[in-house]
Amino acid sequence: MPSKVLWGDLMEEAAPLDGPESPRRESGRHKSDKRKLNHRDDLKKKLETSDNDDLDELSPPKSKKSKRKEKLNGDTKEGLDRFPSEFSGSPKSDRAKKKALSNTQENGKTSKSRSSLSNSSQTTKYSKPEEDLTPEQKEGAFSRFPISEETVKLLKARGVTYLFPIQVKTFSPVYEGKDLIAQARTGTGKTFSFAIPLIEKLQRDQEEMKKNRSPKVLVLAPTRELANQVAKDFQDITRKLSVACFYGGTPYQGQINHIRRGIDILVGTPGRIKDHLQSGRLDLSKLRHVVLDEVDQMLDMGFADQVEDIIHGSYKTGSEDNPQTLLFSATCPQWVYKVAKKYMKTKYEEIDLVGKMTQKTATTVEHLAIQCHWSQRAAVIGDVIQVYSGNDGRAIIFCETKKNVAEMALNPHIKQNAQCLHGDIAQSQREITLKGFREGNFKVLVATNVAARGLDIPEVDLVIQSSPPQDVESYIHRSGRTGRAGRTGICICFYQPNERGQLKYVEGKAGITFKRVGVPTTMDLVKSRSMDAIRSLASVSFVAVEFFRPSAQRLIEEKGAVDALAAALAHISGASSFEPRSLINSDKGFVTMTLQSPEELQDISTARKELSRKLSSDTMSRIVRMCLLKGKMGVCFDIPTSESELMQAEWNDSDWILSVPDALPELEEYYDGRRSSNTRQRGGRSGGRFGGGRAGGRSSGRQGGRSGGRQSGGRSRSRQDNRRRGGGNRSRSRGKKRSSNS
Repeated sequence: MPSKVLWGDLMEEAAPLDGPESPRRESGRHKSDKRKLNHRDDLKKKLETSDNDDLDELSPPKSKKSKRKEKLNGDTKEGLDRFPSEFSGSPKSDRAKKKALSNTQENGKTSKSRSSLSNSSQTTKYSKPEEDLTPEQKEGAFSRFPISEETVKLLKARGVTYLFPIQVKTFSPVYEGKDLIAQARTGTGKTFSFAIPLIEKLQRDQEEMKKNRSPKVLVLAPTRELANQVAKDFQDITRKLSVACFYGGTPYQGQINHIRRGIDILVGTPGRIKDHLQSGRLDLSKLRHVVLDEVDQMLDMGFADQVEDIIHGSYKTGSEDNPQTLLFSATCPQWVYKVAKKYMKTKYEEIDLVGKMTQKTATTVEHLAIQCHWSQRAAVIGDVIQVYSGNDGRAIIFCETKKNVAEMALNPHIKQNAQCLHGDIAQSQREITLKGFREGNFKVLVATNVAARGLDIPEVDLVIQSSPPQDVESYIHRSGRTGRAGRTGICICFYQPNERGQLKYVEGKAGITFKRVGVPTTMDLVKSRSMDAIRSLASVSFVAVEFFRPSAQRLIEEKGAVDALAAALAHISGASSFEPRSLINSDKGFVTMTLQSPEELQDISTARKELSRKLSSDTMSRIVRMCLLKGKMGVCFDIPTSESELMQAEWNDSDWILSVPDALPELEEYYDGRRSSNTRQRGGRSGGRFGGGRAGGRSSGRQGGRSGGRQSGGRSRSRQDNRRRGGGNRSRSRGKKRSSNS
């Protein structure tokens, strides 16, 4: 059957020619009209015997004007193919086609994240059969919920093609007006969980749009950045309701004008909204819905009093006519449920997609830990960004204080362009910084917890925490800035030896296990920078290459093609030289080596004896930070770079295998920074707390020191004998000395 578009155009063109008395059959145009009539009859015959695939050949001759339009459109066919539903089933004008095509071309120029989302959503919408949909996609299909076509269209423009699990679970309770406490992992779409049903409910019951109308929805957020983002999410999916966002650091006049025009949905931070309330400009007496986003922070000591002051006028104790209260967060400690009850009605819903699950963080994030002294941290973070994110990826570095943020952003070891974000920066600059980071104008954002909660920034590949945070909730929210909306991400936490306890605490409470890794090796950096340099060559135009061709030819003659290109890549990447670092604690100028044993070791003393048998005393004195490998089948230690090649040259044992690992191997216990593995004349703690402990006592001499340890049952008999023989005399002599001094 012919398409409606073709048949409609055909009949419209042919209609004026019907009938013998048509005014168009005049002298001078008779031949032209006759040709059109004949063409129409031919088309009718062919259409009756043709398939849809032949329709392009049967269309009427194109006028010069239509040809010019088609030429201007360029890729019209491609635009129509990408939007088939726009042009099937009903005739469309050329103007509509050009508009769809221009949208297609504009989408192609948007950021990678938006285009990838749009592409995936279009694929799901048009080409993916229903049987190929995942259970999650089937359960979240828009058709299963009372969502208007207009809202669905706006959601798809945002790249949302179905509701996520938390949105599915919360839609009905929110839409039906029930009070709700909801908890879900970071990056799972909590904002749309309350935004979509509230908008549908308000649009369904929409009243006349009057000036000075009071808001019906109030959303409170702990930070300005989060409030701004939530307001934008509301604005993106409604064209009928007025959405306002009030927060500090911005002029009052614009917000006052918004109040005068009337507001349906008000989003903001407690401080600025309280100011408008106290001045009498804002009326919240007609509130129907109150949302506390990041409720655990909103009800904490810093905001609880302000929240109470804002909403107490809309609530009556024990009344079932209070506004609907919706509480959302990724972390809801038990105290939140207790405090929240005074705002909730007698019956309320609890939706918890985290519950008693062991892992509280996003399941799409890999958690790594690197031990590093604070003095080396900035340099190592620069290498980590290079290896795990590269020049094109985006990374967020979290620091504990504003001073640390400023120092880190200006550190020369951070090669990528970095900007900082914290509470002392003017609000206008904070908004410019966040916008620039979202749009990819710079790749590294250094921030305090201002950027930790709720912010949805696309394509953040890496999150770095410069030290373990003091509370587990901060770690969960920080790590949640990556691995969002199904993407994968990496979160790396730096720690010092004395912070190992805090790291274990985070592991236990967040239900994760940190994978201990070493700092990036020289080869890691070389590979990463080489790839960046090669990618940068693709952007050089052929015209520019021609200018440098004579110089390149001369360089090849002098150095050779491979050496010349290698030197050029090294210079482009900014890697003129590399200095190795310890994989154990990140110290510069050290190489980490492993010594694998043919049999299981009880402690590190056996390995030290084997090393001292084969190596000179001078080389032995330079070995530091010795640790047992996982499974006790060898040891791992550091040695200065200058000694590493000499040591390998001296080693000629076929049973014990000495090597330089590419990455930090798994260790039985990680170096805690409180012991030194240097050989000492009087013993020393070569084993220490984590290497086996104190077993040998002083009798071990050069080759072990106190090497047995707490794990073998305390101090050895020889140590106790020494105390019996010398301890008493020592104490008597001390007593005499004290008495004489007194």
